[in-house]
Amino acid sequence: MLDSAENDLNRRIAARVRELRAARGLSLEALAERSGVSRSMISLIERGESSPTAALLERLATALGMPLASLFEAPGPGAEPVARRADQPQWRDPASGYLRRNVSPSRFASPIQIVEVEFPAGARVAFDTGARDVRVHQQVWVLEGSIEVTVGDECRRLRTGDCFAFLLDRPTAFRNPTLKPARYAVVVVSEPERVK
Repeated sequence: MLDSAENDLNRRIAARVRELRAARGLSLEALAERSGVSRSMISLIERGESSPTAALLERLATALGMPLASLFEAPGPGAEPVARRADQPQWRDPASGYLRRNVSPSRFASPIQIVEVEFPAGARVAFDTGARDVRVHQQVWVLEGSIEVTVGDECRRLRTGDCFAFLLDRPTAFRNPTLKPARYAVVVVSEPERVK
């Protein structure tokens, strides 16, 4: 059974996906085709009747031309430039158990987003999306513990204090190969794709 905070966040994700899909003039079928997520699953998400995984939400975010963190923002107009700790949305991935908290002010006009992740021992999450409409740069800074980050075929082992910068243009996976939880910050910067 979902608690009140989880229900509120599922409703927020539902409203945000609906809002982004409508802003792009996409039907459910068009978003399903772009993302590889079934029309029925998108419909369940948009009604707040599903607890989607991080991997599934990443596929939707990529198809909508947004970083994953954008799906957790409150719908509506811009916000205050300060995000108080109590107002920062937290979401637990039902597949891996990782807990993510959007640290950045919701809907504030900035290309930078900061996310904090608490990663359980032995957890793994994989995002199989690659190229996207916008260039998305990401830096992962390990605050506690140790994780592995794989981008394409390249795997990096990161320990407390290490920071890894990369472009989100290939499938990416995060894994905690240890017996202790890890905590890391993710800084995401989106920029429009340059015309070639």
